[in-house]
Amino acid sequence: MNTGTLSTQPKLDHLIFWPSLFLILASSCLLILFPEASTQFVEMLKVKITYSLNWLYLSLTALALVFALWLAFGPYGHIKLGAKDAPPEYSNLHWIAMMFTAGIGSGLVIWGFAEPIFYLQTPPFGIEPFSQEAQEWAHMYPLFHWGILPWAVYVIPAVPIAYQLYVKDVKEMRISSSCDAALPQKGRGTIKWMMDVFIIIGIVGGTVTALGLGVPFISALVAETFGVADNDTAKLAILAIWTLLVSFSVANGLKKGIKVLADINMILAVIAIIFILIAGPTLFILSMSVNSFGLMLDNFVKMSFWTDPIAKSGFPEDWTVFYWAWWFAFSAFVGLFIARISRGRTIKQLVLGVIGWGSLGTWLFLSVTGAYSLNLEITGQLPVSEILAEDGMSVLVAKIIATLPFSKVVLVLFIILGMVFAATNIDSAAYIIASICSKDIRNDQEPQLWTRLVWTVSFALLTTGLVLVGALQAVLAITVICSVPLIPILILMCVSMLKWLKQHDETYGEGVPEIEISRTQQIN
Repeated sequence: MNTGTLSTQPKLDHLIFWPSLFLILASSCLLILFPEASTQFVEMLKVKITYSLNWLYLSLTALALVFALWLAFGPYGHIKLGAKDAPPEYSNLHWIAMMFTAGIGSGLVIWGFAEPIFYLQTPPFGIEPFSQEAQEWAHMYPLFHWGILPWAVYVIPAVPIAYQLYVKDVKEMRISSSCDAALPQKGRGTIKWMMDVFIIIGIVGGTVTALGLGVPFISALVAETFGVADNDTAKLAILAIWTLLVSFSVANGLKKGIKVLADINMILAVIAIIFILIAGPTLFILSMSVNSFGLMLDNFVKMSFWTDPIAKSGFPEDWTVFYWAWWFAFSAFVGLFIARISRGRTIKQLVLGVIGWGSLGTWLFLSVTGAYSLNLEITGQLPVSEILAEDGMSVLVAKIIATLPFSKVVLVLFIILGMVFAATNIDSAAYIIASICSKDIRNDQEPQLWTRLVWTVSFALLTTGLVLVGALQAVLAITVICSVPLIPILILMCVSMLKWLKQHDETYGEGVPEIEISRTQQIN
C-alpha cells in the first residue's frame, strides 16, 4: 500500500467554496427580505420554462432511459468501476438503502398520500374529475412520475462520475471533471469552475426546499399526535432536532453515519408499508396496484411524450414537465452520491440496480399509500379532497395517517420515518457539496468534517429564514429554474463518457491499476 499517498488529506478549494457560499447567502437574503417580489419573479420564470420547454424535457428524459439501457446492455456494460478483483465497497442492502434514501428523501412520504388526490381533482386527458376513470389514473400517475424515468435521469451523471473516480482515478468528485473529454482546452478551467459553483447552488436550493417542505409535514404529525400547536415555534424546534441528528451523522462519516441512517430508514419504510397493507383495505390496495401497473405499461409511451398541444389543459406542464425538471435539478447531487457508493460494481450493475431497485421501492410505497388515501375519499371515511383544499398537504397526510389502527403509534413511526428520511438526504447533500469543495481527495477519502458541518448548519439557517417569511415556493421554483443549465451539462457528460468508453479497452483492458485493490473493503 502506498502510505505516502494515504497520508495526503483533502484540501479546501477556496475558489469554489467561498464564491458558492457567498452567492447562496446573498440569494437567500433577497428571498427573505423581499419574499413576495422574489416569489412572483421566479414563479413567472418557472411557468415560462415548463410551458416553453415541455417538448425538450419530455424528449430528453426519454432519451436518458434509452442511453442508460444502452450503457447497461451495450458493449461496455461489463466494465468494472474499480479494480478487477475488488468486491463492491457496500453490500447490496446497504447500497440500495443509501441510494434510495438519498435519491428520494421525505418528499415520498408526503406526496405518497397526497398526490393521487390532486390527480383525482384535475385528471389528465380530459377525464371527468372524481369519476371512476379518474380514480384509476390518480393512483397510477404517481408511479409514472416517481418510477423508471426519474431513476434513469439519476443514472446519467452517476456512471461517468463513478468511471472517473474508480477507473480514471481522478482526485476530484465533481460533475465538471466528468465533462473533461467534451470540453475545449481554451477556457476549460473557467467553464468547470462555473459548473461546480452552479451545481452547489442547485444542490443547496433543492435540499433547503426538501427541508422546508418536510418541516411543516413533521410539525403537522407532531400536532396530530400530541395535541400541541402547529406554529412557527414547533417548526423551529423540529428543525433544531433535525440539525442535531444530521450533525451527529456527519460527525460519524459515510460508513457510520449515512449508512446507518439509511438502514434505519429502509426498515421503518418497510414496516410502514406492510402495516398499511395489512391494516388498511388490503384487497383494494392489491387490486389497485396491479391495475395501475397494467395501466402504466399500456400508456407509458403516451404519457412520456404527451404535451397536450391542442387542449392545453396544463396538466403535462404542471405535473410531468415540473417533475422532470425537478429530477434534472437533483440529478447532479444524486448522481454524485450514487457514484461515490458504487465502487466495485460494473456499469450494468449500477444502471440496473438504480433503475430497478429505485423504481421498485417508490412503486411499493406509492401503491400502498395512494390506494389507502383514495379509499378514504371513495368510501367517505375522510373528506380528503376538502382537507387538502382547506389545510394543505401536511395536515392532510397527518389526518390520513390518524385514521389507521393504533394511530398514535403509527404517527410516531411516521414522525421518525420522515425525520430520518430527511436527515439522510441532508447529510448526503452536505457530504457531496463538501466533496465538490475539496481538491486532492481520493475516491476512498471523505471531505473535511468542518466543511460538512458548515453546509449542514447553512441548510438549517436558510430553512429557518424561508419558513418564517413563507418564501419556500420561491425556492421550489428556483430549483426548477436551476434545471435548465443542467441540460447541457448532462449532455456534455454523455459525450465525455462515450469518448472515454471508446478508449477504455486499449487503455485499461479488463480492469484498473491493481493499486486500487488495497483501497477497497467490503462493508457487510
